[in-house]
Amino acid sequence: MPAVSKGDGMRGLAVFISDIRNCKSKEAEIKRINKELANIRSKFKDQESPWLRSGDKALDGYSKKKYVCKLLFIFLLGHDIDFGHMEAVNLLSSNKYTEKQIGYLFISVLVNSNSELMRLINNALKNDLASRNPTFMGLALHCIANVGSREMAEAFAGEIPKILVAGDTMDSAKQSAALCLLRLYRTSPDLVPMGEWTSRVAHLLNDQHLGVVTAATSLITTLAQKNPEEFKTSVSLAVSRLSRIVTSASADLQDYTYYFVPAPWLSMKLLRLLQCYPPPEDPAIRGRLTECLETILNKAQEPPKSKKVQHSNARNAVLFEAISLIIHHDSEPNLLVRACNQLGQFLQHRETNLRYLALESMWLLASSEFSHEAVKTHIETVINALKTERDVSVRQRAVDLLYGMCDRSNAQQIVAEMLNYLENADYSIREEIVLKVAILAEKYAVDYTWYVDTILNLIRIAGDYVSEEVWHRVIQIVINRDDVQGYAAKTVFEALQAPACHENLVKVGGYILGEFGNLVAGDPRSSPLVQFNLLHSKFHLCSVPTRALLLSTYIKFVNLFPEIKSTIQDVLRSDSQLRNADVELQQRAVEYLRLSSIASTDILATVLEEMPPFPERESSILTKLKKKKGPSTLTELEEAKKERDSDVNGASEPSAVNTSTLNSPQPRSRELLTLQLAAMNRPRPSSHQYSPHSPAPPFLDPGAHPFTFEAPPSPSADLLGLGAAHLVNSAPSHPPASGLLVDMFSDVSPGVTSQTPGAEDNFVRFVCKNNGVLFENHLLQIGLKSEFRQNLGRMYVFYGNKTSAQFVSFTSAVVCPENLPIQLNVQTKPVNPTVEGGAQVQQVLNIECISDFVEAPILNIQFRYGGALQNISVKLPITLNKFFQPTDMSSEDFFRRWKQLSSPQQEVQQIFKAKHPMDSEITKGKLLGFGVALLDGVDPNVANFVGTGIIHTKTVQVGCLLRLEPNTQAQMYRLTLRASKEAVSKRLCELLSEQF
Repeated sequence: MPAVSKGDGMRGLAVFISDIRNCKSKEAEIKRINKELANIRSKFKDQESPWLRSGDKALDGYSKKKYVCKLLFIFLLGHDIDFGHMEAVNLLSSNKYTEKQIGYLFISVLVNSNSELMRLINNALKNDLASRNPTFMGLALHCIANVGSREMAEAFAGEIPKILVAGDTMDSAKQSAALCLLRLYRTSPDLVPMGEWTSRVAHLLNDQHLGVVTAATSLITTLAQKNPEEFKTSVSLAVSRLSRIVTSASADLQDYTYYFVPAPWLSMKLLRLLQCYPPPEDPAIRGRLTECLETILNKAQEPPKSKKVQHSNARNAVLFEAISLIIHHDSEPNLLVRACNQLGQFLQHRETNLRYLALESMWLLASSEFSHEAVKTHIETVINALKTERDVSVRQRAVDLLYGMCDRSNAQQIVAEMLNYLENADYSIREEIVLKVAILAEKYAVDYTWYVDTILNLIRIAGDYVSEEVWHRVIQIVINRDDVQGYAAKTVFEALQAPACHENLVKVGGYILGEFGNLVAGDPRSSPLVQFNLLHSKFHLCSVPTRALLLSTYIKFVNLFPEIKSTIQDVLRSDSQLRNADVELQQRAVEYLRLSSIASTDILATVLEEMPPFPERESSILTKLKKKKGPSTLTELEEAKKERDSDVNGASEPSAVNTSTLNSPQPRSRELLTLQLAAMNRPRPSSHQYSPHSPAPPFLDPGAHPFTFEAPPSPSADLLGLGAAHLVNSAPSHPPASGLLVDMFSDVSPGVTSQTPGAEDNFVRFVCKNNGVLFENHLLQIGLKSEFRQNLGRMYVFYGNKTSAQFVSFTSAVVCPENLPIQLNVQTKPVNPTVEGGAQVQQVLNIECISDFVEAPILNIQFRYGGALQNISVKLPITLNKFFQPTDMSSEDFFRRWKQLSSPQQEVQQIFKAKHPMDSEITKGKLLGFGVALLDGVDPNVANFVGTGIIHTKTVQVGCLLRLEPNTQAQMYRLTLRASKEAVSKRLCELLSEQF
């Protein structure tokens, strides 16, 4: 690099920056900037005049550089710059490095790709690229890479490869050329020509300069992913270079040794390049690569050469990349087992990141036939991690690994552990665990009574997270297997006797007892009348779709148990049914009552016959998804497990069926649940777009099997809409002519959609968190992301259309009840009135807390779907604690403040029973989420929690102190809150007590 002259310090720039920093106000800063801009403008304008004023001198390169730097600094402060571009372009033609450098810096930051100056800039770039000065060539290449515009790609994409492979190009220029070409290929791959240079660039892996090799490896890896055949020769060269690195001592590569690890970044890039190809076919190359991988594994077992974290990070980074290559090749049993054993040592490492990576890699190893047994040996360690791990992401990986290592020999143990963990699992991963338990329970159920017990237990533990597909699948299996029907009826009858039953359990009970209740009716304890009374006692607690299913159960009972016919008719005849506000329930009650009154016994037996067995077939959606998007990691794991366990349950997986039969009633199979898991494990785009395909309603076509229960849906009805065909209209305007009923079994009510029963529970959960799903039904999902600072907040509300149809006349308004408008100011930005099928729109809410408040605002959503008006009202989780600012205190300050707030009006205390398991870490997390700062060493009892914070409102700030005393033996809490305002203490105590 050229020497920097004495005048290049740019003292004027330093003085200007110092003046800006010394400004006491924004106005003073703007005034100083405007003064400087006027001075620079006048200097540049004088240069444009055909003659200079007397006494003035033409600006030299130093002055131009100084003024251009000032403009660049002003731009970076956030001010617009509309002049000086030509002077910056003129600096590009300078022969001084510092002037040319500033010119390129200004061009890279300020010049638009559509600028009229681009022709001049491109000419300057061509001159510098053609020069023999490596410094100037590097500046030009950096500018092209930084701008990366399509115009520059068109101008230079053909020139840069020549510079890269030229024999006389300096090493530094080669590095810059490789990275510049990589940037252009990523932004405009169609403009980078593939020619004879591609074979020559692969040989850069043999270059003596490791910097050139590192840059070239990044370029080759990206190119090989799109054109693997063009760079096939790079495999042998990469193996050779990797061998030289891993067998060298740290002293051999002094400039590229990082904390005693030789060239770790280059090693990782070479290993990643090799993952673009299958194992080498040449035995010599393959053997050399195996030696490299064995050496890396051996070095991982050696004592560390340094205690610094940088050494262990570099060594482990190379190790994990080598294990990824071993898993990718999946051809060397010895390496796979060794990799598994090495990862097993990390499962109990003190570093959370290492435990996470070890679990993730072992999950991939579980799919290999060579290492599956080795992975299973660590089952106890993984189960222990599931129970004791603090980080939720590590626990999720432990669940994934248990799912991956499950087979016939350990299925019952793993399913039992997952069920135990599910009771205390984080809400974010409960749905995924439920799906995995359902898949494993069915896949490895040798005894289907165990399967029935498992799913019913699953519904009991996590009913809110059990999707329709899970309980539909239980019914399919029970109907298809005669040997389990009596046991299922008995078990579900006993489960329904619990005081509190989840609605999904009521659905399963209603369906199974309606079909097979006669199998247990001989016992006086489960007589027909007892069964009916048990189900009907749940009727008023259920949603409309569940009530509709129970009415179908009642008409089935008329056929199964004629002795209770009159009792059932009385229920159907009641005003609450015949005059029900819901047209679906009213129609069912009318038609079922009429059917039971006029039909003979033979007709009833024919119309209400038992559900026929469902045909077993593979999900056509899974096949379609594989063809459309390619197999995901999870589906590959499923395929590997499917091959390994092809004889599970006495049969291999059924073959695929002709997609032309998809409109006939079909069961929802295990593959669909697997498909949901694949969706949950794939990274989601930031826009959170739904698939344009909505699930078909989970019911039979009325013309296919009249007067039978709603059948579980076809596998084409994909819950998450992952490429499934929309086969059945959720609200058909004209029913099939062959059907005896209008579509009575639809779960889409033609009327108004009201708030779901779980909406209030969601509101309570948001007291201690800011992000998540607030509301969801079969049409709409409402998600929230919010942030609060002092008395201000901003909330982003996401409305997701879960159907394939368009929502029109979509409006949303925030309603503040009673006195809330003078306590809380909520301003909403308008939302798009049309929400396309599968799309998502966002609404921003700006919130200001004026004074303390109790009530929460209501979000009213209204739209039309299929011609029907839909209304949804949910409470927005804007609570007083959202305006908490945690405040740290010393022990002395806390007790002094605690004594000051000792009047009866300032203290609120509540003693309540624990609603959830008393876990100290969960309690701590909720208190931090509530907004307070937890103080250590203040309370003499280490089991107690002490917190402090300040509630910020526009009018006043309220200091708050709290003390939470858990009593694990009595399963009780005592919560004490002291604040300078009584209403604040009372409200915060109410909110916090609901969390435990």
